[in-house]
Amino acid sequence: MRYVTFEHAGRRRIGRVEGELVQPLDGPAELGRDTSAEVLAGLAPVGQPVARETVRLLPVVPNPDKIVCVGLNYHAHVGETGRDLPTYPVLFTKFASSLVGPSDEIVLPPESTQVDYEAELVVVIGKAGRRIAREAAFEHVLGYTVANDVTMRDYQYKTHQWLQGKAWDRSTPLGPELVTRDEADVSAAAVRTELNGETLQSSDTSKLIFDIATLVATVSEFTEVLPGDLILTGTPGGVGFRRDPQVFLRDGDEIAVEVGGIGRLVNRVRAEVPALV
Repeated sequence: MRYVTFEHAGRRRIGRVEGELVQPLDGPAELGRDTSAEVLAGLAPVGQPVARETVRLLPVVPNPDKIVCVGLNYHAHVGETGRDLPTYPVLFTKFASSLVGPSDEIVLPPESTQVDYEAELVVVIGKAGRRIAREAAFEHVLGYTVANDVTMRDYQYKTHQWLQGKAWDRSTPLGPELVTRDEADVSAAAVRTELNGETLQSSDTSKLIFDIATLVATVSEFTEVLPGDLILTGTPGGVGFRRDPQVFLRDGDEIAVEVGGIGRLVNRVRAEVPALV
């Protein structure tokens, strides 16, 4: 199954995707903590399907309790940074305020001149758990979606911690759909980025250093994972900061990131004009 969180006629709802239609479902207003795998499977249709083109898709999980991100998780990306291969997943967090919808604008803050792209497969948790064994990890996975882990590199490298470069408001597209685990094959799903039509990243998820089961087990060792929690699994090589010459997002750009079989995000880039105080 494929699900979205959407707005239509002034109302926010969960919808089941049926081709070019979205079937509204009766229940919680959005995917998240209240939509475990069992709850989601039991939601009943309400009203008539609506044309997908007439709805506004929101971040597929608009308000997750946790967004845990993984850095340096593809061999080629580690290679282009000149770092040693990690022996433990490199983890950092984002805030829900970082998220935008799958076709919303990415906002360039005036403070940063090095705004970069990162295509990523995202794991969506569907069952709470703590200290989950690697062998049981997929019992806690509801499904998958796509993110562009937009990064302000000049802020990321101000310190050896990355938070200040990764968690800017309105910077991280998420969606367009939640694809449930039974429908998704992410063993070798293609991961691609196109900037203004030019391919800048191209790899697949078979090249992850730490696989999905390992990531779920690792994160759940120190914090309880909850339905709706997101794990961004890392980006392949080809990021703009490591290219020669460097490539950064600019006002008016169109950036597309895609994970094969899961979805594609296409976002315009817009420079933020701060309000006068």
